[in-house]
Amino acid sequence: MRGATDPGAYAIESRATGVEFDTETWRTELQSSRDRKDEQFGSSRQSPIPPDEREAFDGLLYFEPDPAYRVEATVERVDDEETVTMETSTAGEQLYRRAARLQFEVPDADGEPTEATLVAYQRVDEADSGSLFVPFRDKTTGQQTYPGGRYMELHYDDELADGAEIPLDFNLAYSSSCAYSEAYECPLPPRENWLEVAIPVGERYER
Repeated sequence: MRGATDPGAYAIESRATGVEFDTETWRTELQSSRDRKDEQFGSSRQSPIPPDEREAFDGLLYFEPDPAYRVEATVERVDDEETVTMETSTAGEQLYRRAARLQFEVPDADGEPTEATLVAYQRVDEADSGSLFVPFRDKTTGQQTYPGGRYMELHYDDELADGAEIPLDFNLAYSSSCAYSEAYECPLPPRENWLEVAIPVGERYER
């Protein structure tokens, strides 16, 4: 169980590439990723779904895919060594460092673009693996989505350059493993990653 911690056990990745975006291909790949995740959750021994609930598991809940929430984010590198202490679902703490700030626009309730920023983190006890952890809350948190917030993971092949444009796809936002089992310890999004808009895409949550 990854040391009974989360994030990332079942993340669907968003990777920085130079490939031109194609909506139909994106929809097909997104659905395939969701199907694979449902299969893993229903049958894998590493599934966060408790064993006695797996037989009845009928798939995760999702909002409808919306390419308007697949945005281009501008990277602002953060090079200081200050650490961020994230509280966890078990009243513990985990240490991260800020790797970058991601600046982007998403639709507001009226469909108008609104500017927002999320911080991308890396664990202080893990080497740079080309992966960034982006936990966040938004206006759906605790209503249509998991009360502990949602996560995204970003992967990059080359050095993350200041000013680079990378895709940030909120359709890939997922609930932590703690949404399904108390056996995990999951970091909670820090206040600086609480968005003031609703992000009605990605995984939903009902319990």
